[in-house]
Amino acid sequence: MLSRLAQAAAAGAAVMILVPACEGPFGLGLPSTRALESGAADGLSGGRSFEIAGAYTTNGASWAVDLQLAGPGTEHALVAQGSLKLEAIIIGGAAYFRGQDFLSQHLGTASAARTLVQAAGNAWWKGPATDVPSILDFTDPDRMRATFLGSVVRSRVDHRTVDGVDVAQLSGPRADVYISEAAPHRIVRIRLNKGAVIDGISDADIGYSSYGKDFKIQRPSDVIDFSNLSTLPPLYTVVSVDTSKCASTCVVSAVVKNLGGKSGARAPSSVVFTMTDPATGGVIGTCTAQIIPDVNYNSTASVSCTITVPSGQRIDAVVITARPDNPGHG
Repeated sequence: MLSRLAQAAAAGAAVMILVPACEGPFGLGLPSTRALESGAADGLSGGRSFEIAGAYTTNGASWAVDLQLAGPGTEHALVAQGSLKLEAIIIGGAAYFRGQDFLSQHLGTASAARTLVQAAGNAWWKGPATDVPSILDFTDPDRMRATFLGSVVRSRVDHRTVDGVDVAQLSGPRADVYISEAAPHRIVRIRLNKGAVIDGISDADIGYSSYGKDFKIQRPSDVIDFSNLSTLPPLYTVVSVDTSKCASTCVVSAVVKNLGGKSGARAPSSVVFTMTDPATGGVIGTCTAQIIPDVNYNSTASVSCTITVPSGQRIDAVVITARPDNPGHG
């Protein structure tokens, strides 16, 4: 009898040892909901770095976003709407952007705007920080907690797997928030519920990662400031054309004016001279003159070249035009 009691006691002890190794009944051994929520907010606060990436809809348009935050006032963002892409860096309230298609769409189709877009190329330019999409309900710890956690949580499901992480799912009327079961309990993903709209954003599915990572966000160099055209690459316009030396040997020249700066272009600017027959509109000949060296902003230069004229071609009725070619920023 004593032997049986000893065996039963030993078995009970084994069970008591095994149970904590797995999980206690009634949620014992699981982090409290308060601990999960505190860890989630803590990961976004105190100047800590983290990254969010995902998609959302606003104003009827679907956007993809990859946002790296490295403390107050320091961000690197990649946003896209279809083929339209924009890269942004914010440091200390100053914002820098890159994306030729985005710039083209926002400057419009006027001739002067097209010239600026071509000159800018794929360079960085300065702009207002408000142009960077703001999704503070997903990045600010206080707003995130007030919007998705606390009293709005209606249910909790443990041991879900999201992005390969063991998470607790906290669900409310606005979203499902997935927080890692393991300390320090960081947010792994937030998915808005169908029909939920938060600050104009709907259908959001945002993943969180790279907590504590050094993103090495730096201020870009060779930045264009459209309020100071001298920061642009060389941007020449034709002031006048001289055809007085065009005979059987046709030497043509032009005066050009630089509306940009002296550096940053991927190749030298040039002027293309074209001789056409006004009766037929056909091209008789062309020549190209490079503008070397570049001149300062708002300064002029003269360039010339020789158009080869076919034998027997009359030149008294031809039309000669000059067109600047500005390669723009690389």
